Amino acid sequence: MTAFDLARFGHLVGVMVMFAGLAGVFVCDLRGRRAATMDAARDSAALVALFYDGLVVPGAVLLGAAGTWMIWDVYGWDGLYGQPWLLAMVTLFALEFVEGNTITRLAFLKLNRLTREAGPEPGAALRQARESRLNVFTHFLDMPILLVIIGLGVFRPMEWAPILIAVAGAAGMAAVLTVAVPRLVPWRTGAPGPQVRSRA
Repeated sequence: MTAFDLARFGHLVGVMVMFAGLAGVFVCDLRGRRAATMDAARDSAALVALFYDGLVVPGAVLLGAAGTWMIWDVYGWDGLYGQPWLLAMVTLFALEFVEGNTITRLAFLKLNRLTREAGPEPGAALRQARESRLNVFTHFLDMPILLVIIGLGVFRPMEWAPILIAVAGAAGMAAVLTVAVPRLVPWRTGAPGPQVRSRA
């Protein structure tokens, strides 16, 4: 067993852990949207924070560390620029790592805090945090971009056209989810309840 074998194993484990965490965040976010009470919404927000800090962030750190070693061992830093797929993979991962630990993570932490502090009904700050299009878009962008990164490692395209198409497709998918999910799965807590008709 060589150091490269260990790095490759860590790389694979990092991908699985990160993807599992993002899937958990996605499901818990949908669960929170359908929560009928603020207590249920608090539980979902806490699970989102747990999945993000407990799986997504450690998985990303392991993925990045193992990937850095593999790139240095196989290609060297000079060879990075001669491989479009590898340069795109590193760039996308770096951007996603920065975005995920700034916009997305901070948004989830804020949402978790405001949900804990809310009373029986969500306040104005919580409603505003829930409806932020930027936060929703970056949240839904995480999994498509990770799929693009995985695809780059599998198919290793040597031309930029398919890479740009894949990135555009991921952004388009995130945009569609940003518009569709709030309409299909709106927040139940704090939403106007159904009107009850009085019987004569």
